[in-house]
Amino acid sequence: MLVSMEVLLLALGGLLLLVGGGMVEGAAIKVDVGNMSKLDDAAYFHLYYGNTFKVIKNDLDGKSYLLIQNNSRMAPRTKYCTPRIKSFVVPISNFSMDARYFPVSFFELLGLMPTMKGITSDKVASPCLLKLYNEGELQMLNNSEPQHFSQYAAHFIGHDDDQETQSCNYVTFFPRDEQAPLQRAEWIKYLGIFANDEVRANEIYDAVKSNYMCLVNSVASKNLKPTVAWMEFNDGAWSFTDEAYKLKYIEDAGGENLDDSINKITYNTSSIEDLELLHAILCTVDVVIDGTLTTDPFGYNATLFLQNLNIDDKSCLGFLSSQSVWRHDKRLSTDLALDWFDGAVSQPQLVLADLIEVLFPSGNYTTTYFRNLLKEEEPISLGPESCTRDTFTPMELTLITCP
Repeated sequence: MLVSMEVLLLALGGLLLLVGGGMVEGAAIKVDVGNMSKLDDAAYFHLYYGNTFKVIKNDLDGKSYLLIQNNSRMAPRTKYCTPRIKSFVVPISNFSMDARYFPVSFFELLGLMPTMKGITSDKVASPCLLKLYNEGELQMLNNSEPQHFSQYAAHFIGHDDDQETQSCNYVTFFPRDEQAPLQRAEWIKYLGIFANDEVRANEIYDAVKSNYMCLVNSVASKNLKPTVAWMEFNDGAWSFTDEAYKLKYIEDAGGENLDDSINKITYNTSSIEDLELLHAILCTVDVVIDGTLTTDPFGYNATLFLQNLNIDDKSCLGFLSSQSVWRHDKRLSTDLALDWFDGAVSQPQLVLADLIEVLFPSGNYTTTYFRNLLKEEEPISLGPESCTRDTFTPMELTLITCP
């Protein structure tokens, strides 16, 4: 390993100076502020800037990335690769991606598709990525042959399995592990730094946050807060979500979640006592979001939902009489990859707008991610033909008109 001790000391020192997810500018370090990102909401990564390098620290797996500017003297002579620190020359010239767990939309918003050269799966929700692959612009890589990833400057992964097999060019990216919608969206700055495109990353996040908060404020004065049960059925039992980002969405949309004591309990439909308890709880609910995982989203309908619910007396179930049972699988690929795990992560304002319509129906807004089971809405299948833009141009944000 060729290591510049000065660089490492500066990098590590920068990490020690970080406070609350922000950046600390050390003495005698002058940086063009226009080319920097500052974290406002994300909790699980930190940034630091030096004269000719940057450092990202991913708190979720403890890895740090030393990013060296390609026009600096240290770029050709500094290479670092340990289980804790890896170095890259930026902007990265090309990259590959483990598409199995990755929200591609972050790359699309930044306009980085031209430098993407390889993927590990075509089971993705992005129509434009599928279009690129069909046009022969992307190489299909085999996960069982990781040596092929080394031909690229970086290989991005959305999981942290098999750490011992990760090469020096692996980069972990975990926006879905954040606890709130805006925290997840701010990970666009994480990718922007690898491309030296902090300016666009900042502009995108600022626009997302502004739109999101405007929508939050638009329902903040609502006196009536509909009660929402975000639940799923698995192995014969119903449970209520305890995922923080989902609960935050409901709060921000002007709704009310079930209390924590209820969220932590599983209700077995083969138990009469459990069914009675579930029935009693659901009698207090205005809206149900059914997050049950299924291999057949097109076949998952109201009949199956009611069959799984297994409650005979439905007279008190207000969400049935108001036809307010929803699923977040409205957008999916022909291979059944859900856009909920992709586009919804980078553009939370669309999810929030959907939920506001779910809780306070206006009748003049078409949801993006949620479909109404009781009104027999079916999922929308996305294929390469659904990509209507030039794949080598950045994807534009979809901002919601806010009162």
